Amino acid sequence: MSAHPARSKAIESIAAQPRLTGTFDFRNEKLDAIYGQNVFSLDKMEKRLPKNVFKSVRNVIENGGMLDNDVADIVASSMKDWALERGATHYAHVFYPLTGLTAEKHDTFFEPSGSGTLAQFAGKALIQAEPDASSFPNGGLRATFEARGYTAWDVTSPAYIFDTENGSTLCIPTAFVSWTGDALDKKTPLLRSMAALNRSAQRLMKLFGNSNTGYVAATAGPEQEYFLIDSRLYHLRPDLYTCGRSLFGAKPAKGQEFEDQYFGTIPARVLACMMESELECFKLGIPIKTRHNEVAPAQFEVAPIYETANVAHDHQMLTMTVLKSVAAKHGFVCVMAEKPFAGVNGSGKHVNWSLGSPKVGNLLEPGSNPHDNSQFIAFTTAVIRAVDIHQGLLRATVASAGNDHRLGANEAPPAIISIYLGDMLADVFEQLRKSGSAKSSKKGGVMQLGVDSLPVLPKDAGDRNRTSPFAFTGNKFEFRAVGSSFSIAGPLVALNTIVADSIEFMVERIEAQMKGKKGNFNAALESVVKEILQKHSRIIFNGNGYSEAWHKEAAKRGLLNLRTTPDALPQIAAPKTVEVFERQGVLSKRELVSREEIYTHSYVLSVNTESKLVSQIGRTTILPAALSYARQLAETAAAIKSAGGKSSSKMLSQVVSLTNDLESALDALDKLRAYEAADTHAAARHAVTKVLPAMLVVREAADALEGLVDDALWPLPSYQELLFLR
Repeated sequence: MSAHPARSKAIESIAAQPRLTGTFDFRNEKLDAIYGQNVFSLDKMEKRLPKNVFKSVRNVIENGGMLDNDVADIVASSMKDWALERGATHYAHVFYPLTGLTAEKHDTFFEPSGSGTLAQFAGKALIQAEPDASSFPNGGLRATFEARGYTAWDVTSPAYIFDTENGSTLCIPTAFVSWTGDALDKKTPLLRSMAALNRSAQRLMKLFGNSNTGYVAATAGPEQEYFLIDSRLYHLRPDLYTCGRSLFGAKPAKGQEFEDQYFGTIPARVLACMMESELECFKLGIPIKTRHNEVAPAQFEVAPIYETANVAHDHQMLTMTVLKSVAAKHGFVCVMAEKPFAGVNGSGKHVNWSLGSPKVGNLLEPGSNPHDNSQFIAFTTAVIRAVDIHQGLLRATVASAGNDHRLGANEAPPAIISIYLGDMLADVFEQLRKSGSAKSSKKGGVMQLGVDSLPVLPKDAGDRNRTSPFAFTGNKFEFRAVGSSFSIAGPLVALNTIVADSIEFMVERIEAQMKGKKGNFNAALESVVKEILQKHSRIIFNGNGYSEAWHKEAAKRGLLNLRTTPDALPQIAAPKTVEVFERQGVLSKRELVSREEIYTHSYVLSVNTESKLVSQIGRTTILPAALSYARQLAETAAAIKSAGGKSSSKMLSQVVSLTNDLESALDALDKLRAYEAADTHAAARHAVTKVLPAMLVVREAADALEGLVDDALWPLPSYQELLFLR
């Protein structure tokens, strides 16, 4: 097989590359000395700050509140000294605009003085900065000419040093708001939602007789899936480097059907890249725990230990940055699109969510006898109610052009939101639904493996369910529908807010019932739990979410099936969403409406970009290759015929027919692309119903041609090369 010259050159250089490219030997280094070395942590603050100042900072971090200006000045001075010692020349307020990406504004510490320069960093500069806000998405919150925006230091998320080959920067996690106070970012509503959850949880805990809970925080642990593609092949694919996913590509001879990639031995070059990524994460205090091969070829996963939700969010954004930058050093491109390759599994970001505090522990910990754990039952019941009422909102938080290709594709959860509880908890909550009380919990027992040298394994009371979008997994819920390229802030904001509101609903119902039950809290709790479960248990489903039978059953239950992003996004500004978010003080109606507009516009832009590229690649790359091959076949056939031989025209007919199909499909796509919609929502509807199907027609012809055209003429690296050459 003779490949196209550009592909041949890339393949040869990959084959000649040394296999081991690691730069750090974990065996000879002490991780204790490395972990968090680039973080201005509480430990470092305690050593550097006066005791009273450190106490103030720690109190704000652990219990909420604000720092006064005098304290901020002292913290800023200490933070500057530490950063300068580590070679930093600039500081940056890092924020998270509604692009879903990270943004940062850099300023130097050094200012001119009479004798040269002087390093300066006051509390005012630490607490607040003013980046230009005019060019960030705002969804109509402000006019373009209104440019003022502020970043505000989030003291609960530690500052850190980000090292590059050309220098180091002190990075300060911040919130980002407009001059009018509207949230223009992901962090502001996340912090507001955490405050709401804390207030509600403390109210419920007081009914249990616990008035000293400490700050009850949401916790999160996102599992990040990604692909590593050799950069030499990646940069021969305009669709990959422009859109993040392949818009063309015939199915390779081997995909994932052998099931030999999942948890397989990690290739040496990939492992070297992973280990260096972990090292950089450890320096930044990111608690990476797990690494492994994922299901699809060239797909991998990294996962951290759980942290407070806003820190987990900031660390997740940093992890994505680290993975991309380290991958480049190893000659890879880290691809985080949800469905970069058709026919193999896409990538998600499972977000594990819970709540609790150091004083009360994990409030979603069922214990060995969950039927006797009324505190666990109360909080879990609140979650069940919240997810049922706001299933549409949760679907909207994971909606994007990329994730639409993954959800419901028998590799990821369906677009129908449901809760998996497992056999044990499903039985407990069914008892509660029927009578308001539960008398027993199923036990797991042990598993005998039949080999004397192997241990007896404790067995859980139920299996896991990989088809559920929102599954209970031990002592937390795992939101499995989140896309791999997503910021986790949106799903966390929604979960925190709706659960906070549901907890408040329970508190008010319990208090009302206690008045009629002579102050009997347990009787009131049982009554409210039964009432909620009888109304909202439809959201609980332990079966196969991939099956067509579930789609029919879900429809009977009245559950939403929002198959596409344009179907889902209106839920963001739906009346019941606005009511809850305003009641909890998380986002106003105008802030919610702006987000729906921004995400709808982003969807339209994504599909428009992809459709333009399909047309461009189709006309300038694939069509010329097909025509060249058709000409070669025709010339060969004519030569054979003129020599008196018998020439078969079957191959030529196939290529000509498919080439005509391709050209016709491109013409049809271009006509659809020329449509001018009345507004953003109409444009989104046109994109999903007309443009995307037309793109698939183009792809069908192009992919069929890839299987026929001479490989020496085909300029695009194949799936076989992209997925297996590393």
